[in-house]
Amino acid sequence: MRDPSSPRAPEMTDRKIPTGTISPRVFSETSPPRALVFDSGVGGLSVAADIHAALPGLVLTYAADNAFLPYGEKSEAELIARVPELLEGWRREFAPDLIVVACNTASTVVLPAVRALVPVPVIGVVPAVKPAAKHTRTGIIGLLGTPGTVRRAYTDGLIREFAADKTVIRHGSSGLVRLAEAKLRGHPPDEAAVAAEIAPLFAGTEGANIDIVVLACTHFPLLRSELARAAARPVQFIDSGAAIARRVAQLLPDRAREIALRDGPPGLRPALFTAMDDTLPALEGALNGFGFSALRQMASER
Repeated sequence: MRDPSSPRAPEMTDRKIPTGTISPRVFSETSPPRALVFDSGVGGLSVAADIHAALPGLVLTYAADNAFLPYGEKSEAELIARVPELLEGWRREFAPDLIVVACNTASTVVLPAVRALVPVPVIGVVPAVKPAAKHTRTGIIGLLGTPGTVRRAYTDGLIREFAADKTVIRHGSSGLVRLAEAKLRGHPPDEAAVAAEIAPLFAGTEGANIDIVVLACTHFPLLRSELARAAARPVQFIDSGAAIARRVAQLLPDRAREIALRDGPPGLRPALFTAMDDTLPALEGALNGFGFSALRQMASER
């Protein structure tokens, strides 16, 4: 197996993906719709939880590229060389009707390349800048993400489009990703460490007037209670999970949506990882709580 840190150009195709329909699968009472939820680590579980709450009959598979974690510290070239191939390989094996890239960093970088390669609808996670701009009272918004997400041109565009008349204070943290990963492995985050990670967001006169913080990394909703306690002032934390669930519902054909809205099948769903290490067994309890089964290792290249 090649070194996961060594990028390789993906094999691109000119296939066009469907936009709004899923075919050729025929949905029936015995064939519930399926979705693959993907992240670099456990952060996408926060999105999977919102999707399952809205669509309990949608069968979810969770896939984490933990061999390459954290994505927020990787270059755009590395992510584009890696992620599309991974997702197309998993699509061929598990035949999901759609894929959710439940990672803000990946979504701001790889979606065009993934959609060019993968012949099912692919939904990305967009930082919730638009609703934050709509609901802020002070006009000052915090944007808390990974270092990669907060500096991407994609994020610049969101702010220009939806919050041009607001002040957006950006702060990137990889430390919060590691704290969220540790929390789900049974290690409660040290509150002082959480406070130190977000302190720069609230610094200065403008930071003192933030009233809404956009959680622009799917790991961060897993730390919502710790973030609320560590914040320098009471603020509203918002993320994109519920919006992603609505988008999933919109992309399902009518018959599939009817099935997805019903109670789901009993039993736990699979959770896939690209690397097994000594810490992963500690995740089993948390995975079960999110409705996923024991761990399974998948190849990190195709």
